[in-house]
Amino acid sequence: MARKALKLASWTSVALAASGVYLYSNNYLDPNDFGAVRMGRAVATTAVISYDYLTSLRSVPYGSEEYLQRRSQVHLRSARRLCELCCANRGTFIKVGQHLGALDYLLPEEYTSTLKVLHSQAPQSSMQEVRQVIREDLGKEVLVLAVKQLFPDFEFMWLVDEAKKNLPLELDFLNEGRNAEKVAHMLKHFDFLKVPQIHWELSTKRVLLMEFVEGGQVNDRDYMEKNQIDVNEISCHLSKMYSEMIFVNGFVHCDPHPGNVLVRKRPDTGKAEIVLLDHGLYQVLTEEFRLDYCHLWQSLIWTDMERVKLYSQRLGAAELYPLFACMLTARSWDSVKRGIGQAPVTATEDSEIRNNAASYLPEINKLLNHVPRQMLLILKTNELLRSIETTLGTRSSASSFLNMSRCCIRALAKHRKRDACSFFRRTQISFSEAFSLWQISLHELLLRVKGLRLACWVSALLGWLTQAPR
Repeated sequence: MARKALKLASWTSVALAASGVYLYSNNYLDPNDFGAVRMGRAVATTAVISYDYLTSLRSVPYGSEEYLQRRSQVHLRSARRLCELCCANRGTFIKVGQHLGALDYLLPEEYTSTLKVLHSQAPQSSMQEVRQVIREDLGKEVLVLAVKQLFPDFEFMWLVDEAKKNLPLELDFLNEGRNAEKVAHMLKHFDFLKVPQIHWELSTKRVLLMEFVEGGQVNDRDYMEKNQIDVNEISCHLSKMYSEMIFVNGFVHCDPHPGNVLVRKRPDTGKAEIVLLDHGLYQVLTEEFRLDYCHLWQSLIWTDMERVKLYSQRLGAAELYPLFACMLTARSWDSVKRGIGQAPVTATEDSEIRNNAASYLPEINKLLNHVPRQMLLILKTNELLRSIETTLGTRSSASSFLNMSRCCIRALAKHRKRDACSFFRRTQISFSEAFSLWQISLHELLLRVKGLRLACWVSALLGWLTQAPR
């Protein structure tokens, strides 16, 4: 019996080996498909980076000019190694690299500037791989030229259980097409938004054929200046669009890295337009979560600290609610208590947050393990949008907070009217909603007048200085 089992095992091994050789020789098998290869590469890269930090900074006095210079060099070498690792392992590693490249306010500049290349220049699948999928699913060689920009895209997820739940949907291009059409219909009142049209007759679960739309990346200031696109207008459009998704509809595009958000001037009107791509990853918010999140942001904007504590704790922050508020706003706790709309973000505050983040990693990890799973992708979305604002230089503007507040007011009023049991009560809620929105518009007008007055003063001062005798 043992001899038969041994013989069977031998033949099985030979068959598996022969199958492996055949698959590899016919390009069906890629060494990167083996988890052990990818994991080994990641472990080796981590070890090299750690050794570089330990040896390069060991004998240099902490805080000295030489220390800062060497640390910058190590940061740059390590960032390049990480970028090479992401390009070699592809898949989820690319998504992680794209996410890290967007954390301008948290990571050293050497890392973000190096990893940003993954937003628009991630490794592409070969034409042979693309052609194989098209042949199998459509059988039409002519489509090869139409899908040169189509690559397999595995969305980055923060937790294993989230990946297990969402990955099958993300790999289904028909689901991505449905998401694109849903968000296009949901936000059709925004004339500044363009979602490429889906060609359903030429799409399957593995092939998605979309309208081709040209544009520059949303963080490309040179492109915007060349095409006379106002960065403040684009930033305002982004905040309106995402506030509507999160607070009003609860259906949120969760991958707004710069490679997925393009800007252009509309060919017909010449107005600035945002083109939203990659609709594989959406978060559907429960009503309870969405309303609590509305209340929390309203409390943050209007500096109601008791309600900040209440709704942070309702969202799982417990005693870490100050840290939670800081993570949501990317502001210091002092700024949160003073009012995030009252004082602009300064370079000093950004530097303070970046330098102190590492010391709070255990608390951050604890917090992320307790908040609802929906919050993880919302935090990721917030960070990516904030990174775009940082690059555009619009983070100090109050417009995003005002747009968020408007959406919170509308969402909460809609919920209250739905639960109201009388026409009088619904009318009362509508009047309260209109008054609150009017207050925000008045506040926005006052801020603009104040800004114009300051601009006039500066202009007059510069004029006086240029005309003054020397």
